[in-house]
Amino acid sequence: MASRSGRKRGPVVASRMSEVALGLAIVAALLLASAGLGYRFEVWDLATAFTVLKWSVFAAIAIAALAIVSLVLGLRGGSWPAVAGAVLALLVAAGTAAVPLDMRRTAGAVPPIHDITTDTERPPEFSALRGVREHAPNGAAYGGGDVAAQQKAAYPDITAALLPVPPARALARAEAAARELGWAIVAMDPRHGRLEATDTTRWFGFKDDVVVRVSPDSGGSRVDVRSVSRVGKSDLGVNAKRIRAFLAALRRADPS
Repeated sequence: MASRSGRKRGPVVASRMSEVALGLAIVAALLLASAGLGYRFEVWDLATAFTVLKWSVFAAIAIAALAIVSLVLGLRGGSWPAVAGAVLALLVAAGTAAVPLDMRRTAGAVPPIHDITTDTERPPEFSALRGVREHAPNGAAYGGGDVAAQQKAAYPDITAALLPVPPARALARAEAAARELGWAIVAMDPRHGRLEATDTTRWFGFKDDVVVRVSPDSGGSRVDVRSVSRVGKSDLGVNAKRIRAFLAALRRADPS
């Protein structure tokens, strides 16, 4: 009787354990999401957000272990609902842990810089956004030779765009590209061939500022761009990706 009762309790235990694992996995996923949203809506500061990220990984790993145990029990007891719940919990936990771990991997793969430009010798300067930049933690000044060397080693493809059109048309194409990418354009200065804009990241709501400089070049125009984060020592490669996206959009833009 005891053995038979134990066999009956096995699937029940497995089912309950998988339900608990799935519930906790969902909570861990929400905890992960709250890290960026809490910072974006000024519930907490950046240090707290990163702490939440770290603990979401620890929680996800513990939940994954619980899900594996419930999966084994479910397979042994032939409880397929328990197996399904355990697998789902394991997938959610793995996905939760993967996001911060991938951010950490990326941070180790890119240089700890946050100011990227197509012209490291004479970076485009902010004008309309200069006041905002000066009050931001990362400031307005370019980091100089050390930053330039790190950028060139990591992102050798980040170079100016040469367009076979006059500067006025090149600036119009730059504006079209910026709007296509969803940037908030702060200023357009045709006289000096300058466009300034701000791009906001989706999750944390980080605000990165961009300045585009258009200058005459033999046979057309040279377009330089600089993308700078307001906060954070490392940008996880975001500014380089943004410049690549802009240059690609610039080449296909053709405003009428």
